[in-house]
Amino acid sequence: MRRPVLCNLVLASGLLALSQLMMPTQAAAEARLALVIGQSAYRTVPELPNAANDAKGMAELLGNAGFTVTAAPNLAQSDMRQAISDFAGKVSASGSDTVALVFYAGHGLQIDGENYLVPVDLDPKREADIPLQGVRLNDLLNTLGALPTRARIFMLDACRNNPFPALSGAGHGLAIVDTKAGAPGSFISYSTSPGAEAEDGSGADSPYTTAALTVAKQPNIPIEEVFKRIRIAVAQSTDGRQIPWESSSLTTDFKFFGDSGGQPPAPGANAMALASATRSVADWRKDLQGKDAKVAYDLVIADDTVEAYQAYIELYAQASYTPRLRTVLERRRQMLAWDRAVAINTRASFEAYLANWDNSDLAATARRLLLRVQNRNYALPVAAAAVPVAVAMAPTCPCSTPTPPVTPVNPTVAPVIKKRVDDTPPPKRKVVDTPPKRRPPPDEVVVERAPPPGPPPEAVGVGIGLGIGLGMGMGSHGGGMGRGGDYNRGRY
Repeated sequence: MRRPVLCNLVLASGLLALSQLMMPTQAAAEARLALVIGQSAYRTVPELPNAANDAKGMAELLGNAGFTVTAAPNLAQSDMRQAISDFAGKVSASGSDTVALVFYAGHGLQIDGENYLVPVDLDPKREADIPLQGVRLNDLLNTLGALPTRARIFMLDACRNNPFPALSGAGHGLAIVDTKAGAPGSFISYSTSPGAEAEDGSGADSPYTTAALTVAKQPNIPIEEVFKRIRIAVAQSTDGRQIPWESSSLTTDFKFFGDSGGQPPAPGANAMALASATRSVADWRKDLQGKDAKVAYDLVIADDTVEAYQAYIELYAQASYTPRLRTVLERRRQMLAWDRAVAINTRASFEAYLANWDNSDLAATARRLLLRVQNRNYALPVAAAAVPVAVAMAPTCPCSTPTPPVTPVNPTVAPVIKKRVDDTPPPKRKVVDTPPKRRPPPDEVVVERAPPPGPPPEAVGVGIGLGIGLGMGMGSHGGGMGRGGDYNRGRY
């Protein structure tokens, strides 16, 4: 009777140990929080059935990966802002040893170089309505970027076609977001390339989410490698029409399943990404030389850089994959130029963009932004022209203009010249030789008379000079401060 009981205990112990090995070990090492937003039931445009399915599938995957998931479907603008604020509060309370992940499935728009997430109640009549009715992607990034966390991950299945007819001038897809320009420790992934549109797919989930649900389950794969595999899978399932894109500034390793432990990225992950990012076209030609066209294609898709695509096109001009890569390369160069133009935000930057991409879908926006910067008044007073912009724009009090520092002069280099306060040359004084004083005879009485009343000529000359000098100096100084006060009342 004891053997079956003993066997059952041994079996139960083995199953418990196996289940503990299969459970994600990161949960004990780090806090994991996720916000999953699925925008399906839009009120003024057709619904997106796949978005709801995508959000449901990702919520289940992230829950199995040790995340505490907050599901937030079909959010209006106020609800979306509140959901982001509440999630940021949870991340802040969880501490600095936290991985925060946001998954968004739904529509996304690019207006004037800014990316917007689209609430279900958005009903624009013109492009200018989007900043009022949408939710800026940068607001989400900055809200979480201001919190001390181990890592921030953003997955955006939001690059579908623009469904709003009133926004015919909006650019296709989303603009580039460079995580290296913000707080370190961020990772952002688009379901397709910047400036491109993603497909809904023929199944229950989008091609991007379908690949993510499959690839991310694989254990002990760094996040960079996960999304490289996702990119290859999506490119294959869409015949190269859709190529996911990402940007990373992560400072620690992360794995969906497996032990991250907060260690620096593994040599096969970020280090390889850094090495590939520095490869030139010549380096890629050398690496691809002699490889099968399909093998080379998968390599450059995984890397997803301008240099890799250019090298492939040069080496495999007759391959069947080359025409689609030419389209990807042209659009990527265009979006990089657009990103620079918007970041610099000057007349010269937009004119440079239009000189090369005058017929693009972003040309109308570039002209509008060019007109906007042309209307700015950058004229500065002559006296303030040499002052740095940061100093010139700083508010100053007209009654307390700071005295500029005095730069010492080296007399060995330039003689010290002392100027009179009064620029009028002093009158020449006539020099009269005074005869020697006659000594009186012993019996002669000498009477010395007092000088006539009034100051001597020397005193009169000095008084006039000082009075005029001080009066003119103060008048000129006051006039200069008055101009400074008027200047700083304006913005430009």
